Amino acid sequence: MKNKDVHKKIKTIDLFCGAGGSSFGARIAGADIVAGFDLWSTAIRAYQTNFPEAKAFEGDLRNLDPETVKKEIGNIDLILASPECTNHSLAKGARERNEESKETAFQVTRYAKVFKPKSIVIENVVEMQSWSGHAKLLEELWGLNYYVKEIELNASDFGVAQSRKRLFLLCSLSGEATVDSKDESKELNAASTIIDWSNTYKFTPLYKKGRAENTLIRAENAINSLGKKEPFIMVYYGTGDGWQSIEDPLRTITTLDRFALVKPSSRGHKMRMLQPEELKLAMGFEQNYNLNIDNITRREKVKLMGNGVCPPVMTSIIRNLCI
Repeated sequence: MKNKDVHKKIKTIDLFCGAGGSSFGARIAGADIVAGFDLWSTAIRAYQTNFPEAKAFEGDLRNLDPETVKKEIGNIDLILASPECTNHSLAKGARERNEESKETAFQVTRYAKVFKPKSIVIENVVEMQSWSGHAKLLEELWGLNYYVKEIELNASDFGVAQSRKRLFLLCSLSGEATVDSKDESKELNAASTIIDWSNTYKFTPLYKKGRAENTLIRAENAINSLGKKEPFIMVYYGTGDGWQSIEDPLRTITTLDRFALVKPSSRGHKMRMLQPEELKLAMGFEQNYNLNIDNITRREKVKLMGNGVCPPVMTSIIRNLCI
């Protein structure tokens, strides 16, 4: 099993970089982050803050010329890419899917044809496999002489306090890639992401006037199961009974404010929403990742995390793919 950091600096670009989860994980593995690309200006600001050594390209990849970009940043060894996933995800429900948005995945092969990196890692929701263009994407990657390994990985198996299953396409010019197996010694739970249990973040009474009926139903489900003395996480926007134990990994973080911490007190149960810094920990970012950026709202911070890649997963992938 390979467990060393990359010895030779692997020059890396991150397409659809978002907050930079893939880049953060690759950098921990020893990669040299050269550039990040994203359409969302807020993501680019977060990326520039946390990767000042990298060139940041804001805009639609389809409007950039890869040849021109290559002249500016030089040769690279690795492409990381997380193409738009909303229109693949089951979280979108029955709403109409945007096929043009899905087609952005082909920007990966467009840039690969020019840069010819030794390795490519593509991350997306597992539902991407049922996309009509998925087979064509694989065909193009194989046509560029990449060995492609499709694998579903759960972040909770890589020391992340969150159950987050994602599809990874591991592409290498040198042959099949592997990924480290599950390490049970690294298992974390939702409780490990709670920064403060007191009043650093304001709690409000669970049974206050105007509280939504569905919220109270979720809370009662948990209290009936756990008893009145146990804290728990209330879960919005999902299936199930609307709560989870703090002893389990957090359920999948989305772009919506989804989780509330509920705790008992001498005056009854109190609750508050999990904060972006706690979601950051639940994504597997280290403390030194900076979310405190001027004029980025709390709502945007939640979205940055919900759209992200868990760094420890990418660290493991890079350590195996690029050594």
